[in-house]
Amino acid sequence: MDAVLVDRVRAVLALGGVPYAELQDGVQQVGLRLLEARAKGDPPRSPGAWCAVVATRVAADWHRARRRDERLGERLTALPAPPGGGGEEDRLLALAVADGLEALPEKQRQVLVLRFYADLPVARIAEELGVPEGTVKSRLHAAVRAMRERLHTDEVV
Repeated sequence: MDAVLVDRVRAVLALGGVPYAELQDGVQQVGLRLLEARAKGDPPRSPGAWCAVVATRVAADWHRARRRDERLGERLTALPAPPGGGGEEDRLLALAVADGLEALPEKQRQVLVLRFYADLPVARIAEELGVPEGTVKSRLHAAVRAMRERLHTDEVV
């Protein structure tokens, strides 16, 4: 994308409520979608207008993901205490895990959730994501290390 399109996309994302720190990621998403459209042999007639529409959708997706993460935190705090005690400590741990997941990059969070929450084996995750098993293992290792560091830093564990 040229500089004018990048500026337009950044403006649309900012007006859409995407935080400043996330703007570059949004610009990259829009640029990637533009490249995909061109690779399919269906380039937009008006790249400026097309990029503005796609940037609006990216901003909406960002807000949906944020609301989803907030609802996850609310559900975790509303969980009843397990039988046999634990109660408040378990809720604090659940909140720390939710915060840690939110802080992870999307690709690491994705493999961590698929492995430990959906209980999928590495081979199945690789198949679902369309990436090599080594990539899944690498992302999983980095995600677990980051979560461990985060939990120990927060002094939850």
